[in-house]
Amino acid sequence: MGSLRNSAAGFSVLIAFAGAAVADPGTDGFAAYSKGDFAKALAIWRPYAENGDPAAQAFLGDLFFNGQGLPQDFKQALFWFKLAAHKGSVAAQYNLGLAAELGKGEAISPTQAISWYKKAAAAGNVAAMLAIARIYRQGEGVDKDLAAAARWTENAAKTGDPHAQDELGALYRLGAGVDPDLARARQWYRKAAEQGYPPAENDLGMMYRMGAGGPVDYERAFGWLSRAADHGIAQAKFNIGAMYELGLGAAKDPVQAYRWYEAAIAAADPATRANAERALALLKARMKPPELAAAERAR
Repeated sequence: MGSLRNSAAGFSVLIAFAGAAVADPGTDGFAAYSKGDFAKALAIWRPYAENGDPAAQAFLGDLFFNGQGLPQDFKQALFWFKLAAHKGSVAAQYNLGLAAELGKGEAISPTQAISWYKKAAAAGNVAAMLAIARIYRQGEGVDKDLAAAARWTENAAKTGDPHAQDELGALYRLGAGVDPDLARARQWYRKAAEQGYPPAENDLGMMYRMGAGGPVDYERAFGWLSRAADHGIAQAKFNIGAMYELGLGAAKDPVQAYRWYEAAIAAADPATRANAERALALLKARMKPPELAAAERAR
């Protein structure tokens, strides 16, 4: 099953559209931004930003932060984000938290990051809640506090966000900041999986396969893993290969196992690739010549 996936390296600034009501000029700028016409977006947003519009200020900060339509300039990004944040822009508040966490435009400051993230979280921003959880869980620059990390993750999960629900499932499975509870882990994974969140589909499938938090159910395991594999999850492709090899949830089929192990190897996941390569090598050694020939023909 997957581990916790919430890391700062995987996050970028929130486009201001997500955190503020946008007037027509902002909408036109966002349309240009979405098409990659950053120069046009800049031309639309800058006059409104200079006249004090918080949404436009946050948008302008995005452009400076990412170096879109003008040279990248973190200090200018922070200047515009702060103007917008003090006027209540949730996206700008989150972005200031991210800048402080990563040290973009100012020194790294986890405490300052948490302060800004909490402002955004108070407005219901899920990314900010998960960011606070991440900082407490990592304990870099602040006292490590797994219980606090779990509380913030649960706050995010209760909004209905599938990423947060999957994270909370992992916390209950691992006993990180909460008492281990596989039944609750399965419940949270299911909430996320039922919303079509691919990592949770794989996690839930493995809970059913292993009988973690409830009865073993190979058919349900196979079904959820298949959904995750269809959504591109490398671990799920490997797991389906193993189920075909063992005859769990589907008829034992070394040719299909071979196919799924190869699919896992082709996926962009080094750890999964290594496991699949080992599994495929062992499978090949056990396959009968006609089976191996059939697998090679199906490649």
